[in-house]
Amino acid sequence: MIIFNNTTSSSSNFLLTAFPGLELAHVWISVPVCCLYTIALFGNSIILFIIITERSLHKPMYHFLSMLSAVDLCLTITTLPTVLGVLWFNSREISFNTCFIQMFFVHAFSFLESSVLVAMAFDRFMAICNPLKYATILTDMMSLVIGVVICIRQIIVMFPMLLTLKNMSFHGGQELSHPFCYHPDLIKFSYSNRWAASFGGMFLQLYLTGTDLLFILFSYVLILRTVLGIVAPKKQQKAFSTCVCHICAVTIFYVPMISLSLTHRFLKSTPRVVCSILANVYLLLPPVLNPVIYSLKTKTIRQALLQLFQSKHSRGSSGRRFRGQWE
Repeated sequence: MIIFNNTTSSSSNFLLTAFPGLELAHVWISVPVCCLYTIALFGNSIILFIIITERSLHKPMYHFLSMLSAVDLCLTITTLPTVLGVLWFNSREISFNTCFIQMFFVHAFSFLESSVLVAMAFDRFMAICNPLKYATILTDMMSLVIGVVICIRQIIVMFPMLLTLKNMSFHGGQELSHPFCYHPDLIKFSYSNRWAASFGGMFLQLYLTGTDLLFILFSYVLILRTVLGIVAPKKQQKAFSTCVCHICAVTIFYVPMISLSLTHRFLKSTPRVVCSILANVYLLLPPVLNPVIYSLKTKTIRQALLQLFQSKHSRGSSGRRFRGQWE
């Protein structure tokens, strides 16, 4: 067994795993996985394009939605090469340095998504509980400041984890549980004090995502109290409907993330294929479903999408008629 320190050796590799026990079916499994990646890339790119080009969507709510789409897009791109590499070409080997970089971006973008969901919860809280102050507090500049603060928060909190991992040694040649590098999975093969590293990672996750989730829940308690105080049923329904998309986004992000984290740290006897499925659900479900949910449930996004496709269709039809006149 090879033992290496990541500061001195870059030749030792880990082995990625897609779906243990289903290696013969990897080619067939890659078809739906590839479709999900395509939906995630296309859907989030379209949402970003619409929000950037449509002036009527230059509002705080849509600024935060564009942040969410950008994070989902980056998270998808981070895992796509290794996941499809394992499924298509059985390319399982990954150097520690590459694994370290991928692990950093996977967790950084996951924590960023959690923070963006908090910002979106604050937006809903202001819109429902303090509608008169919404326009004066949540300006375009405030949205930008919130985005910058979110990024700075990630850098400050992720820096200690990077220093800790840089000073740790790992057993090389080990088989990971996923087709990407994940901190609880990687830390099992640490030659150093793995319990301290595991506790540090768990503390980091609880501090970031735990506090974020508590803030979101507290925001919705206040929102619920305000909505229940509205006398008119139609206004109650309208207020609730503005939160449906965000509640769905919170659910599909936190439930798989918590399930995967608990499985790695406390449920050691869980079959490896279950861990692999949970990991892929955790990283693919939010980027795939978020643009679908917001496109279907948000009227302004839906209208902008229809206008985009209608304008492309009309330009294509006029182009064909113009060519027909010259033939």
